[in-house]
Amino acid sequence: MTTELRVLDPSEWDRWYGVLELAFGGVPESPEERRLWRDLTECDRSLGAWDGDLCVGTAGAFTFRVTVPGGASVPAAGVTMVSVAGTHRRRGILTSMMRRQLDDLRAAGEALAVLTASEPGIYGRFGYGAAAYGVRATIDTARVRLSVPEGTDEVVLRQADPTESSAVCENVYARLVPTRPGMTARRPGWERLPLIDPPGEREGASPRLCVLAERGGEVVGYAHYAVRSDWSSTAAEGAVDVHQLMGLDPAAEAALWRFLCSVDLTSEVRIRSRPVDDGWQHLVSDARRCFPTVRDLLHVRLVEVGAALEARTYQAPVDVVLEVEDAFCPWNEERWRLTGDGKGASCTRTGDAPDLALSVRELGAAYLGGNSLVSLAGAGRVRELREGALVEASVAFGSPVAPWLPHGF
Repeated sequence: MTTELRVLDPSEWDRWYGVLELAFGGVPESPEERRLWRDLTECDRSLGAWDGDLCVGTAGAFTFRVTVPGGASVPAAGVTMVSVAGTHRRRGILTSMMRRQLDDLRAAGEALAVLTASEPGIYGRFGYGAAAYGVRATIDTARVRLSVPEGTDEVVLRQADPTESSAVCENVYARLVPTRPGMTARRPGWERLPLIDPPGEREGASPRLCVLAERGGEVVGYAHYAVRSDWSSTAAEGAVDVHQLMGLDPAAEAALWRFLCSVDLTSEVRIRSRPVDDGWQHLVSDARRCFPTVRDLLHVRLVEVGAALEARTYQAPVDVVLEVEDAFCPWNEERWRLTGDGKGASCTRTGDAPDLALSVRELGAAYLGGNSLVSLAGAGRVRELREGALVEASVAFGSPVAPWLPHGF
């Protein structure tokens, strides 16, 4: 490879970001979006691959804290803005950027890296495993009815301006972050992300709308949504697009769902992404007519196996020796003794005989509790070397709440 890899100079951001836009189809983003990502870009954590004066590759990282099983908020690099120019593929540019990035993360003491993948097949070879999933659905509100829990009628709903209500919505979001693995704490500036609403990307929908759920004068939930108008020859057939819905308790969430499913002149509610264990699925009278589909959201990479496994807790006592394969980050290729429970964990190198053998990719996939080690073993990706160790570890790694990522990055 003849290209030069270097940290992004802020003065080069426009050229660098232009390469990313071209790689994702070449459609320029709105000035509003471009300004947001310019402000959020951490140039000292971003890399550019240059062929002379020509930028041919991009990769960045955001400074995040991600909730892990047990509720701890763990530092994690949010890998983002990865692209290689079509004219410079198959030259090792992506591999060199991934290599440099993981080396830098290790040097900085970050034990975790996370990303959302435009093409999930790319990142497994670099040790990332799909760890959190989301459900998409379209509720046929002409045929589906909701059965709401006790207390729903005590929740008062109020229409609000999305921008003016941003602070109270962010407070609700922040209170929910510790309750679900995979959620990221929003640093200053990220509160702008839910408000991005370029007219050119609405595809016929209304501007972004907001409804607040209140109880006793306190905001206990909110929904950001838009409405699409449509008419057949006999009736209105509009749709409600749900961008984000957050409630502090079941009654608050149910009140918001009931509102969205009863918006005038609409016959369906389109859900972009919700947790796979989300309560709305038990409110509806007919889940089949909600047409749910599941897709990957958050991919996890353990940069330092020992530190990462010590950062979370385990829902059952565990004492297991893991033989970890990690060709891309060979410092992780060890036998690790993991002992832990709901109070904490220890993970150290050991010479003891292994109980399970797996790659760092499987550890990433199981890390947030969204994939069981038993399931991965069913695909031949985890090998049990001591009888009983697989079930023991699989139960311990689980989470009572499914991991979920509420927004991309």
